[in-house]
Amino acid sequence: MAPKAMKAMKAVKSVSKTGLAEAVATATELKKSDVMKILTSLAEVVQKEIKKTGKVTLPGMCMVKTRVKPATKAGKREMFGKMCVIKAKPARTVVKA
Repeated sequence: MAPKAMKAMKAVKSVSKTGLAEAVATATELKKSDVMKILTSLAEVVQKEIKKTGKVTLPGMCMVKTRVKPATKAGKREMFGKMCVIKAKPARTVVKA
């Protein structure tokens, strides 16, 4: 029995800010421009909180956390059977997936 070929996965597009605003506007019977202002202000508030505390919870939706990725040393590492030269990278803060 021959194994079936894997189908190529199509890239899934997420909803844009405008699409989200339209959906919320139709669900709540508000103007689209008002919903856009709300989304913009929400993004600003979340950005400030993330920088200040590193954690934001949107109740009923999600929690966004940040974490510090450690610095990496320069050197040679073996990847896939080949030696690769790796550059040093500084420590950085990233959003936790």
